[in-house]
Parts: sequence; C-alpha cells; structure tokens
Amino acid sequence: MPVWAIVLIVLAAATVVLVIVGNRLRKKQAVQQDQIEAAKQVVSMLIIDKKKMKFRDAGFQQSVMDQVPKYLRGRKMPVVKVKIGPRIMTMLCDPDVYDTVPVKAQVKAEISGIYLTGIKSIRGGKAEIPKKKSLSGRLSASLKKAEKTVRDQSKDTADTKKKTK
Repeated sequence: MPVWAIVLIVLAAATVVLVIVGNRLRKKQAVQQDQIEAAKQVVSMLIIDKKKMKFRDAGFQQSVMDQVPKYLRGRKMPVVKVKIGPRIMTMLCDPDVYDTVPVKAQVKAEISGIYLTGIKSIRGGKAEIPKKKSLSGRLSASLKKAEKTVRDQSKDTADTKKKTK
C-alpha cells in the first residue's frame, strides 16, 4: 500500500474522531448553558475591580478550587471583584461581558452562582466600551511612539553636546 494512502486513511480517521468529540462537547456546553440560564438572578452590585488573572491566584475558596479542572487552574480568566450588599466577593465573568463591565460603578447584573453572565443596567448611564484596535492600528501606534522616543533621545544628545562645547 502506498504511503499517501496510509496518510489519507489516518487523516480521515482523525477527522471522524474530531467530529465525534466536537459534537459531544457541543452537547455538554448546551446543557451547561441551560443550567446557567435556569439559575440566573438579577442583583445590584458595585464593581470594585476587574482583572484577567490565573484562577489559582484569584482568591477563590478551596471548595471552588477543587471543582475546577486542573488544566484550567493555571489559565488566565476574567475575574471581577464586586460588593453585593455588605459582602465583597470575587466572581468569574463571561469573556463576552468582561469588556462591558465598568470599574467603580454600580450595576444591575445577571449572576449565576459565582459567574457574572450579563449586565442589565449601569447606574449613571451607559459606560463607554473601549473599541479594540486592529493589528495595523496597534502597529502604527507603537511605531509613532518609537519615533517620538528616538526624536526625544536625539534632542537630548544634541543638547548635551552643545552644553559640553
């Protein structure tokens, strides 16, 4: 049997396995999303801080840490520190909602356990959602910054040469 036929058979088998595993994961995610929707509550809270940090460094209780798979404990996740009533809590945040969460503002948010799933309203109007810059925008901004530092350094060296003469 030629080598290309063996490679083709292996690729076909890998594709079938990936499709089966993908369908199982999609079904699990749908069930989990239904559970989150069923347990969702609207709560008024004060957002103190938000960060993307490793799960084990976020300060969750040991009972929560035990329920999280080991491969996720070292992964950076969106974490929000909130004050609900007299209690200050650390909560996980949905990555889609994380960019819209205002810092040091009172909001009405949807939570499910320790998971912040959405923002209903923000006290004092809408918060500005920062737009993400495209790759070309980030590159041009860093190029301008580099040019400015080079110009400043050349001015400084020219000034020091004049002073020494």
